[in-house]
Amino acid sequence: MTQQVRVAVFRPNDERIETAVELLESLGATPVADPMLAIEPTGAVPASDADYVIFTSKTGIELAAQVGWQPGESTLVSIGPGTSAAANSVGWDVDIEPETYSSSGLVERLKAEAAGATIEVARSDHGSQVLLDGLREAGADVSETVLYRLVRPREAGKSAKLAAEGSLEAAAFTSSLTVEHFLAAAAERDIRDAALDGLTNAVVGVIGEPTRETAEAHGIDVDIVPSEATFEALATAVVEHAAPTYTE
Repeated sequence: MTQQVRVAVFRPNDERIETAVELLESLGATPVADPMLAIEPTGAVPASDADYVIFTSKTGIELAAQVGWQPGESTLVSIGPGTSAAANSVGWDVDIEPETYSSSGLVERLKAEAAGATIEVARSDHGSQVLLDGLREAGADVSETVLYRLVRPREAGKSAKLAAEGSLEAAAFTSSLTVEHFLAAAAERDIRDAALDGLTNAVVGVIGEPTRETAEAHGIDVDIVPSEATFEALATAVVEHAAPTYTE
């Protein structure tokens, strides 16, 4: 028989959590939907006259498009395939996407052409300083527009309770902030240590090295970091690792 695999998923409480749940179910897992991120738009609009405009998330693309922003003559830069797909869906052509889908990957891709360029970074309030510092060190004139804030939903935390009870087989963290919010939700319930113990006995997957570093800094052992920085790759790898099949 096949072991039940309960997988905690922390995507924002919109179509992304719905898509994640459907994917996990299609893989034979039991999703534990526990959104750890809620989006609060700031109403800010990216600069329209920069040489390069960088978007680091699907949400940023959607918010900019909603207020009628257009890339114009700017070189449009996306951090990865999910963000690029969102840009394409609103009619924008992405000019640059790094080989490594991270802030350091963006710096590496742009540093040779950054000197003297104006670069606008449009993202959340939790963006990595690595991107801004790296581009400035490469000689760019960098500005940042915070399009939205990422906050923890008040109701978040049922996955922490399951982990503390030893009833969670896997967890799929998609950013450093989801790790931090998971632990904060556990702390509010006075079960932080028990939740950490529960994750030790679960399969923990993360997207990207920065998320791995955050998790490990908080005492979470990471088992999976897929080479492709997408939720589909993460979910598939986590379920495959966590779902042994036993023959009676």
